Amino acid sequence: MQVQIRTDHNIEGHEKLADHVTSVIEDALSRVSDRITSVDVHLSNQNSDHHQDGNDSMRCMIEARLEGHQPLAVSDQAATLDQAVDGAANKMTHLIESTIGRIKHQEEHRTDPPLSR
Repeated sequence: MQVQIRTDHNIEGHEKLADHVTSVIEDALSRVSDRITSVDVHLSNQNSDHHQDGNDSMRCMIEARLEGHQPLAVSDQAATLDQAVDGAANKMTHLIESTIGRIKHQEEHRTDPPLSR
């Protein structure tokens, strides 16, 4: 699973931040990592002009690509970047697990022959 991290011009994208975010994403998605081809993480500060504490201005958007399927995307906003990353990672874990469950259910209950590729 390849993890790409992008930041807007208001967030300093240094190696320590990239290592931390990659670690959080890999830990959160470890159970389903064999089904994921790539993960894009976008970090931004929504209210960079308004430096107010506790205003949920930090945003993390995660897009994950499952092999053979459309990309899945989630986002989370929080007061800190760590909280936004954790929130988005948890949302993505739940979304991927439910998507995989739905795919398995559909495959098990097909009545027509599968399409040849």
